[in-house]
Amino acid sequence: MSTTTPIPPVLAEVVRSGFTEGRHRGALVVLAADGSVERALGDVAAPVFPRSSNKPLQAAAVLRAGLDITGERLALAAASHSGEGFHLDLVRTMLAEHGLSAAELRTPPDLPLDPAEAEAYLAAGGVRDPVTMNCSGKHAAMLAACALNGWDRTSYLDPAHPLQRLVHEVVEEASGERVAALGTDGCGAPLMAISLTGLARAYRSLVLAAPGTAGRRVADAMRAHPEYVAGTRRADTWLMREVPGTLSKMGAEAVQAVAFPDGRALAFKVDDGAGRALGPVLGRALELMGVRAPVVARIRRAPLLGGAAEVGKIRATF
Repeated sequence: MSTTTPIPPVLAEVVRSGFTEGRHRGALVVLAADGSVERALGDVAAPVFPRSSNKPLQAAAVLRAGLDITGERLALAAASHSGEGFHLDLVRTMLAEHGLSAAELRTPPDLPLDPAEAEAYLAAGGVRDPVTMNCSGKHAAMLAACALNGWDRTSYLDPAHPLQRLVHEVVEEASGERVAALGTDGCGAPLMAISLTGLARAYRSLVLAAPGTAGRRVADAMRAHPEYVAGTRRADTWLMREVPGTLSKMGAEAVQAVAFPDGRALAFKVDDGAGRALGPVLGRALELMGVRAPVVARIRRAPLLGGAAEVGKIRATF
């Protein structure tokens, strides 16, 4: 008896000049305030790599390791920063404060994540650098935790390292799941697969955690300083800034997680990893959850150009 794998639903479509020229499939889950699944599109129980959506959990592990950072520094520890000047300055400051050097970062040399910042950086004579890589704030915090505890700093990305074992523990605790697979993220850090439902549950746990706990401290820092989590031209920043109490973090390969202070949460992944679908899918999910702020339309808008004129858009299909 043969079995077939269900085809994932289309979350967004690409419409050019009135013609649908592409489709983005994936899965999405919405949790109600009590943590129950309110809406599910596709297989939301299958494991995925959350990529940088895991960063708040990694930052919580750094706090559990004893590193006492707050405010912008803690937000940057959970960041996929755009590479703007204030991001890079604070990464260097954090390293110096803990007696560390940029040479100890294991982030691969890279350009700023934000295209406008990358263009300006190159025009000024900049070259690919570990500090400029969008995960450098997380790595600076990890190195600082190692320095504090006397842990080896050359192997801080090894899955068997005490810090990474602590990250593993936090991910499983927050998601309520066992890690289904281990991998290596783009920055070189260990990557832990959980389901989209587990990811939404983890974000819910951060915003509902008791004040002063590691998870709540991360959530509070990210929400208070969203420009350090992303950048001035990024949807995570806009959403956290304009809808108070919202926790939001994207990840590579088109992953997104969001939680609200009342316990509602969402998580989704676009199967083909197309970042261009993130905004339309996120905006529509927020609308369905009753978020009426003007920022939702801003996030959802994804125009297509032809001959420098707008000739279509990417739009959600649910």
